[in-house]
This record gives sequence, structure tokens and C-alpha cells, in this order.
Amino acid sequence: MTVWDDLQGQPAVVEQLRLASRGEGLTHAWLFTGPPGSGRSNAAKAFAAALNCDQDDVARRGCGECPACLTILGETHSDVTYVRTEKVTITIDEARDLVSKAGNRPSSGRWRIIVVEDADRMAERTTNVLLKAIEEPTPRTIWMLCAPSPADVLVTIRSRCRAVALRLPPAADVAALLVKRDRVDPVLAERAARAAQSHVGIARRLARDPEARERRLETVRFPLALRGVTAAVMMADKLVKIATAEANSSNEERDAAEKAALLATLGAPESGTLPPTMRSQVRQLEDDQKRRAKRSITDSLDRTLTDLLSFYRDVLIIQLGNAVELVNVELRGELEEFAARSAPETTLARMDAINKARQRITTTNVAPLLTIESMAASLI
Repeated sequence: MTVWDDLQGQPAVVEQLRLASRGEGLTHAWLFTGPPGSGRSNAAKAFAAALNCDQDDVARRGCGECPACLTILGETHSDVTYVRTEKVTITIDEARDLVSKAGNRPSSGRWRIIVVEDADRMAERTTNVLLKAIEEPTPRTIWMLCAPSPADVLVTIRSRCRAVALRLPPAADVAALLVKRDRVDPVLAERAARAAQSHVGIARRLARDPEARERRLETVRFPLALRGVTAAVMMADKLVKIATAEANSSNEERDAAEKAALLATLGAPESGTLPPTMRSQVRQLEDDQKRRAKRSITDSLDRTLTDLLSFYRDVLIIQLGNAVELVNVELRGELEEFAARSAPETTLARMDAINKARQRITTTNVAPLLTIESMAASLI
């Protein structure tokens, strides 16, 4: 086992990072780009582990077994900082804190490494706070920024970074990873990988959670019953509820664990009213969790619309002659009947309506239900 094992379907990226970890082409700033599910943050984490691996033999760095590799992969290494936001943006204060950390020498490893997983969620003025530190880093500091595409990062930043471009791995590679790492049944793994459209995290959840598979199938089948405005309104309401349920299912357990950990750290009494100082800290945690829940619902709704989009993608493929494999193979019969009732131009217009709704939900402060209702009406 090595740190590179989880980077399925990325041979060129693995080779690039493996060579850099040995000193060939190593630079102080890196920009990892690729669509959601391509493994941007996993690639950065693996690279960080290889750079600070305890192995003296450069050919073995990234072994995945030494204390440095294990702590970096587990996100507990003192010299590697991971930055991800549960909010809409990374704040200026958070950016200033990163600059301060980047100026420190590594305490035990070769490098002080800053991994910013949501570099696309920084406003221009926030990014400018990092510019000087990335442009002229301290000698033992390496920055790793992750974003969906180079265009999501200011040109002044990306021009100072070495590019690492990832792609979505083939579904077969994702299925193989689920079988190897999570011991998923091969048939279920293949089905989950295809339904997730090669998004590793989504594929794992679909493979593990029967309810998640059922919610996805319900979403994909919605267009089959779309016959009028009333049905469109009902579909929009159901889509929002599905996305909310999906987000809540992953948040509730984490929220409870975080609150229990905070109370234990504060030495809170097992029963009775909390002291005012403790109440304020609990209230701050709950406010942060509410903001995270809002972001989670937005992300979940975007994923739900992506599942819906896969229905029309399959319809278009059938209308154009079945040139590539369907995502929803189990619905082929129903997809073919649906495809026969419209033209490719109509299908493209419907796909465009879904993508516009996704953009509005993820980039503007709109009411999700109203946006989805408008989109659903255009699908009739």
C-alpha cells in the first residue's frame, strides 16, 4: 500500500507528483484542478504525505506506512494544515491565519505544507491576502490549492502555481477501488460507480447506503411522471425534500458528536443548566453548524440536480444513436420510450434549464424551492 493507491485513473498525475516528491520539478506552489469527484484534495493529501514521508530512500517516499504518512493522511500531522470551509466563502481572517502559519518553519517534517481544498471559495480581496505569501514563500513552505478549474482562481495566483489537472476516473477504476478498499460486492460497486458518474465519494455512499440509492432512483425517475404544472410543482417540492434529507443524514450524527466533544472538553455537567460561559460556546458551535447545514443542503441539491441531469443525458444518448454507455442502464426501456416522444433539441433545452438552476442555487442567494419550481415547469 502507498499513498497513491486511492488516486484511481490518474496515472499521469501520480507520475508527476511522485517525481516531484523526489525533488524532480518540485516548486513552492501547486494548483490541483478537476471536476467534483476527480480527487483533487486526495491528490494534494497524497502529495503532502510523500513530501514529508519518513523514508530516507527517495524512491520509497509515499510509502503509506510510516508515522508521517499515516498522520498526514489522517490529518493530524503538525506540519500540514488542511483548509476547507463549511460556509460560502473562506474569510479574510482565515486567510491571514494561513499566512501566519506558512511563515513558521516545519517542526518535524521536511516541509510546512498548506492545503487549501476550497480555493475557489475565496473572494478576490481574500485571495490577495495570500498572494504575497505564495509569491515569496519561506524556504520550507509549500502551498497546495484545489479548485474545479484554473478559471476559478485569480490569474495572479494561478500564474505562480504549477498545474496538476485531474480528470474523472473511469467507472471501472472507481468500482475496483470500492471492491479493494471498502470490500463492496463487485456488481454493486460497478452499479454505484456508474450511478455516481465516477465521483468516488458519491459512489462509496451509494454502495454503502440503500436509502441513498433509493433516493437517487426516485430523483432519476421524476421526469417519467411529469405531465403538467401540478406535477412540476410537486416534483420541485420533492426534489428539495430529497436534497434536505440527504444533507441532514450526513450532518445530524456529526453535529451531535461535535456538541458532545465540546461539552466534554468544557467539563460541562451531565444535567442541569450550563453556565453562561459554556452556553456562549455551545451557541457559537450551533451557529456554525447551521451555516454548515445551509451549505450542505445547497451542495446536496446540486448533486440531486446532477442525478436528474443524468436522466436527460441518457435520453440524449439514445436519441443520438447510443454512442456511449448509459448511466441509468436499469431504466433503458423507460428511457427509450421517453426518448421517442421528443427531439434531441428539446432534450438539450431541458438539460440547459437544469444547469441554469444549478448555477443559480450554487452562486446566488436565491430561494431553492422557487428556482426548482421554475426549472421543473420548463421540463414539461
